[in-house]
Amino acid sequence: QVQLVESGGGLVQPGGSLRLSCAASGNFFGINAMGWYRQFPGKQRELVATHSSGGWSNYADSVKGRFTISRDNAKNTVYLQMNSLKHEDTAIYYCYVRAVRTGGAYDYWGQGTQVTVSP
Repeated sequence: QVQLVESGGGLVQPGGSLRLSCAASGNFFGINAMGWYRQFPGKQRELVATHSSGGWSNYADSVKGRFTISRDNAKNTVYLQMNSLKHEDTAIYYCYVRAVRTGGAYDYWGQGTQVTVSP
């Protein structure tokens, strides 16, 4: 099995910054993609940013220029640096990993961490 542990969410004022972390552990050979999604109340989960094993990053238009995704392959950890936060960034943020195990690559999700942007 694969476990994801997220940290770094919380309450921040508009214009502030937060850094999310997600560490993967368990039984896998390697990790392909890692990334972050978020979910607003009553809405479907949406992409925030992803990072492939080849070094490619992809961002939602709404966060380009403000958020930066990075990963530490040695630690199997993905980070999301969020700057210039806006009220509309308030959501539950979920870590995502595509891990390679016997039989193929499988998707795993973290438990979610609340990010609240409010004065």
